[in-house]
Amino acid sequence: MKIVTAAEMREIDRVTSASFGVPSATLMENAGEAVAVFVVSRFPSVHSIGVICGKGNNGGDGFVAARKLHDAGKDVRVLLLAEPSELKGDAAEMYKQLPSAVIARTSAELDKGPARAVFECKLLIDAILGTGFKPPVSELYGRAIAKMNDSSAFVVAMDIPSGADADASAQSGGTIARANAVVTFTAPRSAHVFSELTRGLLIVVQIGSPEKAIVSKEKLNLISAADVASLIGPRVAAANKGSFGHVLVIGGSVGKAGSVAMAGMAALRTGAGLSTVATPKSVLPTVAGFHPEVMTEALEETEIGSISKRALSYGHVDAIVQGKSVIAVGPGISRHKETVDFVRTSVKKFTVPMVLDADGLNAFEGHTDELNGKHRTLVITPHPGEMARLIGLTAADVQKDRINIARKFAAEHQVMVVLKGSRTLVAAPDGQVWVNVTGNPGMATGGTGDILTGMMAGLMAQSPKTIFEAVLCAVYLHGLAGDVARESMGEHSLTATDLLRFLPEAFRRVRKAAESSSVEWQG
Repeated sequence: MKIVTAAEMREIDRVTSASFGVPSATLMENAGEAVAVFVVSRFPSVHSIGVICGKGNNGGDGFVAARKLHDAGKDVRVLLLAEPSELKGDAAEMYKQLPSAVIARTSAELDKGPARAVFECKLLIDAILGTGFKPPVSELYGRAIAKMNDSSAFVVAMDIPSGADADASAQSGGTIARANAVVTFTAPRSAHVFSELTRGLLIVVQIGSPEKAIVSKEKLNLISAADVASLIGPRVAAANKGSFGHVLVIGGSVGKAGSVAMAGMAALRTGAGLSTVATPKSVLPTVAGFHPEVMTEALEETEIGSISKRALSYGHVDAIVQGKSVIAVGPGISRHKETVDFVRTSVKKFTVPMVLDADGLNAFEGHTDELNGKHRTLVITPHPGEMARLIGLTAADVQKDRINIARKFAAEHQVMVVLKGSRTLVAAPDGQVWVNVTGNPGMATGGTGDILTGMMAGLMAQSPKTIFEAVLCAVYLHGLAGDVARESMGEHSLTATDLLRFLPEAFRRVRKAAESSSVEWQG
């Protein structure tokens, strides 16, 4: 699903009608019906519904929603913030089909009986301003937004909360309507994905624009269940463990045994046939004690109990790598000088598809020229601090320009960059960037990155011909497992291994969500 600008959205609507023969009135009818269906299905017991409409096409969408809700037997009260004569085109035609409406031409009229009654409804639909809005908000609209914000009603925004800048990744203040849910159409804009428009649901509904009409020059995409579900479909009845790949996780050190153990188990939990953890010999008993399903290999170690460069001698690691589908390097591996040498030498030497994480990435601080994914598959999974160390900036610098930094690094080094954080980004070498909307603050706890590394390696091992899609799938499922865990235990008590426990339910939800034509996520 592409992420588009407000200007691109206008062009999509125009092309849909001009080139593909879908009347603009049909798009408006479908948009209004989508909001009505959302309200009826999610709030069946709510009877009184107020629909507050501006004079533009967003208001026209609101007129349709009001009519559909009236036909569904709801007590619908429509408030038009304009003279009916100011309505144009499709909005004017939809207004004519309304049973009735209250008109407010001035702010003073908003406090009078008929208009005031609209704001007293149990649920309000915000259809004042849509994607095409540019500040400032007019005095009348601003007053109506303030009354909505002061009400105790549940507010559903059509397209976008009134007053919000659709192209902004963060709202800069001003008059913006609050929203408990947002229903938008065709494709999300940056504000839907990156701004905190709501803490409730955001839903993208298809209303009739064909895929060919939806163009994003920004090369931004949203990861959805439909994008990843094909990788976790039913298995062939005659399959065996060799059918789903063998993951090798290299890492761990004294005091950090859990990281590689979690990564190794995460590979299995996502469906890999086999998983082996190669770790310092004094750490191995601890790792082996975590999960009996994970195999282990002992490596030569330094005086502090991290992997020594000597592990590369005598062909020991070469033998371990033999036959593996994917290698994950870095969880708990430490920054000891010998270990850093081991990492950099291994990344250069072994061309098996590789995921590089944690201190495996820190090993390349000042040596990013050695990170080259040309003619091989190399995925790096930095958090902002690790990304900052790689490029010589601060974490704050990275956070200010996440998309461009991830995109530039991926293109220059021909690697896949998974820049972790709220709205994790996946940047491909061709300049395309995918945004993940699953996940929550409860996942800001030690070990969740190790789980992601293992999940990524496990899915890559199973999908050697569609590795980029496997990376997207891992990122999406990882966040979704965290969301499922939050539903069960809240955010404060969530730990990394809880993701493994709730991953089966995440798989189930992906398959179910992929059957829907709409996409939704929690704000």
